[in-house]
Amino acid sequence: MSCQHLALLVAALQGPVAQRPPTPQLVVHITIDQFRADYLDRWRGQLTGGLARLLDGGAVFTDAYQDHAMSETAPGHATVLSGRNPHSTGIVHNDQGVSDRNEPGELLDVAGPGASPWRLRGTELFDWMQAAWPDARALSVSRKDRAAILPLGHARQSVYWYQGGQFTTSRYYADSLPAWVRAFNARAVSARAPGLAWTPLLAPSAYAEPDSADYENHGRDFVFPHVLPADAAGAAAAVAGMPWMDSLTLALALDGVRSLGLGTGDHPDLLAVSLSTTDAVGHAFGPDSREIHDQVLRVDRYLGAFLDSLARLVAPGRMVVSLTADHGVTSFPEWWNAHGDSHAQWLDLRGLVRADSQKLAAAAGPGRWIRFFDDGLLVMDRPGLASHGVDVDSVVAAIAAQIRSYAPVLRVDTRRSLAASDTATDAIARRWINLAPPDLDAELFVTLKPHMSWGVPGNAEHGQPSDDDTHVPLILWGAGVRPGRYGGRVSVADIAPTLAAILGVRLLEKADGRVLTEALR
Repeated sequence: MSCQHLALLVAALQGPVAQRPPTPQLVVHITIDQFRADYLDRWRGQLTGGLARLLDGGAVFTDAYQDHAMSETAPGHATVLSGRNPHSTGIVHNDQGVSDRNEPGELLDVAGPGASPWRLRGTELFDWMQAAWPDARALSVSRKDRAAILPLGHARQSVYWYQGGQFTTSRYYADSLPAWVRAFNARAVSARAPGLAWTPLLAPSAYAEPDSADYENHGRDFVFPHVLPADAAGAAAAVAGMPWMDSLTLALALDGVRSLGLGTGDHPDLLAVSLSTTDAVGHAFGPDSREIHDQVLRVDRYLGAFLDSLARLVAPGRMVVSLTADHGVTSFPEWWNAHGDSHAQWLDLRGLVRADSQKLAAAAGPGRWIRFFDDGLLVMDRPGLASHGVDVDSVVAAIAAQIRSYAPVLRVDTRRSLAASDTATDAIARRWINLAPPDLDAELFVTLKPHMSWGVPGNAEHGQPSDDDTHVPLILWGAGVRPGRYGGRVSVADIAPTLAAILGVRLLEKADGRVLTEALR
C-alpha cells in the first residue's frame, strides 16, 4: 500500500478533521456603564434591537460578576480587556484612574485635565494582538475618559472621549485631532440642540414603574419629560446625562471604523465602545425608575442600529462581539423603605474620618495620615505614622470598633481576616482580596448590610462588594462562539483570555480569568 493510500485510510478511520473557525477580522467589545444583569430579564419582552440580537444568538452567561469590591467605572474598565482584577491592574478606584501627571494643556482643542493610562499596570488584549500582528489597530470611544482609555491599556491608538462639548483626546495619543473627528464634532451639534426633550419611547402603560418618586435626582426634575437647557453651552454639558449621548458615541465609533478601515486588513483589529449614559441615568433616578427602564430600551435600539451598520462594513461572520458592564448599582434606600425594608438607610462616615484625621495630626503632626476612605476602603500612611511613634495597629483597631458600632455596617475586615477567609464561599472576602494590590496600605475593608448605601440622599450609588453592584451581563456573539445560556459562575476577567483564544493569540502575562471553553466552537 502506498503512503498516499495509507494516509487516506487513516483519515477515513479518524473521521473528518475539525476545522478551526476563521480568525475574526474585528473584535468589538462593548461595555455599558452601570448596567445590572437583571435589566436583561426584567425588560426582555420589550427588547427588539441589539441586546435582543445578542441574547438570542450569543453565549449568555447568567451568573457573571465584576468579582472585586470598589465596583466603579475605572476598576471595571481596567478589568474587562486585561483579564486581571484591580489587585493586579493597580486601578482600585475612580479617583486614581487616568489622571495625568502633566495636566496643563494635555487635552486637544478643549480645556480640562490631561488623561492617560500611566497608572495602569500590565498588558491587555490589544497588547497581545500587537505582539502577534504589529500592524493591528484599535479604536476606543466613550463619553468618559477612563472608560475610553483603560480598555486599551498603554497602546497609543485612536482613543476619544467627550469633554467640553465635543469628542477629544489627550497628547498621550496625538498632537491634533484627525479630520474625521473634527467633522464629526461639527455634525454632532444638532444632537444636543437646546430645548431637546427626552420623552418615553413607549406608551405610559408599557412602564410598570411610577414616574413620581421625589427622592430621585435630588428631588428635582424627576418626572418626564426631561429637557436640555435653553443655552448651547448648557445643552452641550447636559447631553452627557441624556440617552442621545450613547447614540453619539456609537455614531463616532462607526465613523472611526470607516475612516480607519478597521476590520479590513490581513489581521484582526479591535473596537472598544463604552456607553456611559446608563450610569448617569442610574445615579440620578435609580435602578427602579421609569427613566432607567426607558434608557435600557433605547440602548437596545441604538445597539441594533449600530450592529446593522457595522455589518455593512465588516462581514458578521468575521466579527466577534463581547458585551458586559463595569458595575451595577444599589437601589435607593428610600425605594427599599417603600418595598419591604424599613431599615434601609444611608451611611456617611466622612465626619468620623475627619475627626480621626485630626486625632492623628495631634499625635503625629500635620500630615495626610488617612489617605483615602470611600466605598468602605480605608487607606492610611502606615510607614509615616510608625516613623512618628504611632501604634498603627491600635489606631486601626479603634477606628474599626467605631465603624462596627453603626447599624448599617455588616462587617469590618482587615487584611489578616480576609486572608483567613474561604474565598470559595465568602464572596465578600474574595472581592476585597481581588481589589487591593499588595503595595496598597489598605487597613480596613468595610461592608454594608444589604439595601444600605454609602453617602447621603440624592444619587443612587454603587461601589460595594454586593451582588447588586457586581452582578453584570456577559455575552459573547459571533465568530468562534457557541450560542446558548450558561449558568456557571464566571468573571468579567474571563473575557480577555476567551477573546485571545478565539483570535489564537498568546497572553503576555498571567490572567485572573480563564478561557470560557464551554462557549467556544
